[in-house]
Amino acid sequence: MDSGEIRGQLRVKRCSLTEQQQELAAQQMSLLVNKESFFIQGSRVGVYLANDGEMDPSLLVSAARTAGCYCFLPVIDPLNAHSLYFAQYDLDTELKANRYGILEPVVEQAMMLSAKDLDILLMPLVAFDREGTRIGMGGGFYDRSLAFMAEAEYLKPTLIGLAHSLQEIPHLIRQQWDIPLHLIATEKEIICVKQK
Repeated sequence: MDSGEIRGQLRVKRCSLTEQQQELAAQQMSLLVNKESFFIQGSRVGVYLANDGEMDPSLLVSAARTAGCYCFLPVIDPLNAHSLYFAQYDLDTELKANRYGILEPVVEQAMMLSAKDLDILLMPLVAFDREGTRIGMGGGFYDRSLAFMAEAEYLKPTLIGLAHSLQEIPHLIRQQWDIPLHLIATEKEIICVKQK
């Protein structure tokens, strides 16, 4: 199966989960992540708003804020439409839908951070394997935004993929531009891919 077929099949699978199954999975995943003390006061944490059956990180966003972290949502770069910046996200942040219908903060570009400025990045995905390879929605936004990590040994951000366990594939072919995850958190376990 190529990545397009995998993407299509697993999007259907994760969208077939009921609202109750989604909520329970998010609660179980959040409990596992919170036991690991990822969030440290002052950390800058990239987050996302769940869409299309993605694992919902909202409980982790609350935990990060409680720990004194600053949370940031992705915003499509207005000058380079295939990469992301990150804008601070609080409970009162004004949001608007981008061209894909995904909400993002309304802020000036000067107020945005690049992925290099984050300590932790929680990432959505469609499929993953235990080597840290992920398939996203197909736009390449995260890979382009994290390309700097392939050029040198960067210590941050820590890349944490959030997924339902049913999104695991035994082996995905890693493309040259793919940036591997450090950890994957599901409702069943935290998979450590490589240590920093």
